[in-house]
Amino acid sequence: MKKVLLAAVFLAGFGFSHAQSAKGVSDPNEDKDLMTWYHKDFTTTKVYGVNTANAYKFLESKGLKPKTVVVGVLDSGVQVDHPGLVKNIWTNPNEVPGNGKDDDGNGYVDDIHGWNFIGGKNGDIDIDNMEVTRVVKKYKSVFEGDDSTQNKANQAKMPEEFAMYMKAKELFTKKSVEARQSFQMYSMINEVIPAMVKLLNGKPLTPENVAAIKPADQKEAMAVQILGQAAQNPELKGKSSADFQKSITEEIKGALDHFGPQAKQYDLNYDPREEIVGDNYEDYSEKSYGNNHYQGPDATHGTHVSGIIAGLPNGQEVQYGVASKVAKIMSVRTVPNGDERDKDVANAIRYAVDNGARILNMSFGKPVSPGKNVVWDAFKYAQDKGVLLVKAAGNENEDVAEHLAYPTNFKNVTDEKPFVDNVLVVGASTNNSNALKASFSNYNKKMVNVFAPGQKIYSTVPEGKYEYIDGTSMASPVVAGAAAVLLAYIPGLTPAQIIESLVKSSNPSTTNQFNNLSQGGGVVDVEKAAEYAYHHFYQGKAGNSGMKVKKVKKKVNKK
Repeated sequence: MKKVLLAAVFLAGFGFSHAQSAKGVSDPNEDKDLMTWYHKDFTTTKVYGVNTANAYKFLESKGLKPKTVVVGVLDSGVQVDHPGLVKNIWTNPNEVPGNGKDDDGNGYVDDIHGWNFIGGKNGDIDIDNMEVTRVVKKYKSVFEGDDSTQNKANQAKMPEEFAMYMKAKELFTKKSVEARQSFQMYSMINEVIPAMVKLLNGKPLTPENVAAIKPADQKEAMAVQILGQAAQNPELKGKSSADFQKSITEEIKGALDHFGPQAKQYDLNYDPREEIVGDNYEDYSEKSYGNNHYQGPDATHGTHVSGIIAGLPNGQEVQYGVASKVAKIMSVRTVPNGDERDKDVANAIRYAVDNGARILNMSFGKPVSPGKNVVWDAFKYAQDKGVLLVKAAGNENEDVAEHLAYPTNFKNVTDEKPFVDNVLVVGASTNNSNALKASFSNYNKKMVNVFAPGQKIYSTVPEGKYEYIDGTSMASPVVAGAAAVLLAYIPGLTPAQIIESLVKSSNPSTTNQFNNLSQGGGVVDVEKAAEYAYHHFYQGKAGNSGMKVKKVKKKVNKK
């Protein structure tokens, strides 16, 4: 699912929790130091950034020369001509642009900057179902049809599918109701924004000013209640009337944009797949479908992720990606406004691997996965090709051992180790050392590898703009960028060695609050990870890969 998170900071008292991310528009007068906080060095600033600049300094001090690393961004799409990204977008060297031919013979015509697996000759998918909707639709008549005897027989014959159906049904029922109620509530709040502004009467938002307001009717009483909650929030308290109006209007719009599409996402009769993509969705072996629309209808999420990995300073914009000096972004559109489909995820992984990506960022997840075996096969394929998969842990503030977020590298939560060694799962941290875990981030000491900055992250978005967005979706590309830096300077590193380097060198929390939340027990530090990788895995002279490679004698058949 595309992770569009809502901050809803002023609604804390109304029982609203985070959806799946928090989003806000950038302020041109914002502190530029805040825009790049996730790069900071913890040792000197006491802010848990990832120490980007010092990582480059260390690696270059050893005489190492970087090689470009292609990072596949499996996401909602990327604005490939964004001024802050355009110089770091991957271009297929074996494809002739715009000639309508599959020049490189990979099955995809004119795939110059990547591919779109959720589009076709009839356009591109924007809103799609949630996976629980698709599962309920597929299996309802199988397990809960008119024939109770047949229902029981099917349940006994397909126990795994029945268990998945029951889980999907529970979530479908709960989430569809929540979505409808949330949309109604946000719509109601949107209607009283003018009343709130009028009642402030040009005064700043403070508890004292709100307490002095005497509402004349029920609508104004509701406006006062919302103002009272907003006035308790540190981010809104003291704002001028005009600034408050701007903030709440933007936040409510974000909420409506999030909950509005869910009418279709939870509609059992809605399915855009056949008409737009035109593939046989049930045929998981099918690979050659889609189009080369790298951006799609809404590339906010994917463009933001890409900037975190490889964004470049642009004019007055100071934002830059962790791997801005070494990475190229390959856009593989996989995630709609709804849940990603397993067939597309598996094909996206294989496409990126086959076309030269060494690291894939996967900032998505869902609670059920009917095609998980196909995705797991793709995981294994990537492992065999030496490709690292970096995945967001999820934004439900849950223990992922109790609430699986697919795709997962554990086939069973009781397994001691993952079934592949090339998947790196990332939780989200903040720039506040006293509350280091982002409130929304998922966690687990065994199944989450590391934490990285994921709250108030400033990066590229479509139309050449920039925004702050929160989520483990943002923490994952921070780590994907960190991995790209290590791999660029020490190309012989395996995915397992990169994971070990990042996990073992994490900066621990000063309050020990992270000990049981991830394997690393802290926040990624790229410079320390570079030192670890260099000293533990690098064995050679500067200027080459430096890795110790076991030589294998080839047998020669003499005739």
